Amino acid sequence: MQSENPFVADFAKMLNSAAGTLAGMGREARDGARERVKEFMGDMDFVSREEFDAVKELAATARAETESLKARLDALEAKLGAN
Repeated sequence: MQSENPFVADFAKMLNSAAGTLAGMGREARDGARERVKEFMGDMDFVSREEFDAVKELAATARAETESLKARLDALEAKLGAN
């Protein structure tokens, strides 16, 4: 059997701890960067695709209704102008 050298064992423990610490720092940095990007994007007032599509549909409906009302108004004005 080999006897374990305390220096080697301590050095291995230190390297293992350093690797764990570095991995934790990497996760923390990634999560922090993700949070900063979310905050930045939130400040820019972007809308979701669903909200955009809903407003687009409302605008198309309003445009069609406006055109219909304009045609009715033109017909009424023509009718009043004829009398």
